[in-house]
Amino acid sequence: MTDTPSHSAIREWRSHISKPIALVMLCGTAVILTLVAPFESDRLMRALPRLGYWLVMVFATYSVGLIVSLLVERQLRVTLYAQYALIAATSALAITGTVLLVNLALLGYWPDMADAMVLLPTIFGIAAIISLMLQVTADHMAPAPQAKAEDSLPPILDRLPYDKRAPLVAISVEDHYVRVRTHNGEAVILMRLTDAMREVGQTSGLQVHRSHWVARDAVTAARREGDRAILTVSHGDDIPVSRRYVPAIKEAGFLPG
Repeated sequence: MTDTPSHSAIREWRSHISKPIALVMLCGTAVILTLVAPFESDRLMRALPRLGYWLVMVFATYSVGLIVSLLVERQLRVTLYAQYALIAATSALAITGTVLLVNLALLGYWPDMADAMVLLPTIFGIAAIISLMLQVTADHMAPAPQAKAEDSLPPILDRLPYDKRAPLVAISVEDHYVRVRTHNGEAVILMRLTDAMREVGQTSGLQVHRSHWVARDAVTAARREGDRAILTVSHGDDIPVSRRYVPAIKEAGFLPG
C-alpha cells in the first residue's frame, strides 16, 4: 500500500498522541483551562461539562495543528524561518476552523459578524503563537544527527523531521515518493530515487535494486536467493538485491566472489 505524506503524517500523529507524556500534557492543559475558564466558559458550563469541553478542544486543536505542520514541513523546501512562518500560519488557520466546528458541535454556537471580528483574530493569533513556539522548541530540543564528525551531513536529512535525522540506512521507492530510513526511524518524501541518491552527501552506499539504495555501514548480513540476493540492515526490513546489482554487492564484499 502506498504511504503518502498524509498517511505518514497521520501515522506519526498516532504515535505522538499515544505517548504518556503527550497525554499528560494535553490533559493537564485541559484542566488548567477548566480552572481558568477563558472566553467566559465558566458562565456557559459547570465544572465537569467544562472539563469535557476543554478536553475535546485541546485534543482536537492539537491534533489538527500537528498534522497540518507535519504535512507542510514535508512539502516545503524553504529556509528555516520561512518554514516557521508558513507552518504557524497554516496551523493557525486549521486550528481556527477546528475551534469553530467544535463550538458548533458541542455548544451549537456559530459567531455572528460582530463576534467573528473579535473572536477569529484572537483565536488565530493565539494559535499562531503557540504553533510557532512548539515548532521552535521542538527543533532546538531535537537530538543532533549522529553522523561522523568528519563527514558533512547529507543534504537529504534537511528534508526529514528533526527527530528522524540520523545516519542513513536505506532509501526505497514508493510510487512517486521515497522512504528514507535512518537510525532514528523513517519518513516519506516526494522525490525520485535518482534525486535522493544525489543528496546522500558523503554517506558511502550503493544502489542494489531499481527501487532501493543502501548505506554500506548499515549492511549487517547478505545471502543469496537464486540469482538474486537479500541484504539485512541494522534498522528495519531486509533490502532485496536484483540480479543486475549482485556483482556490485560482491565487489563491495557483501557476498563471496
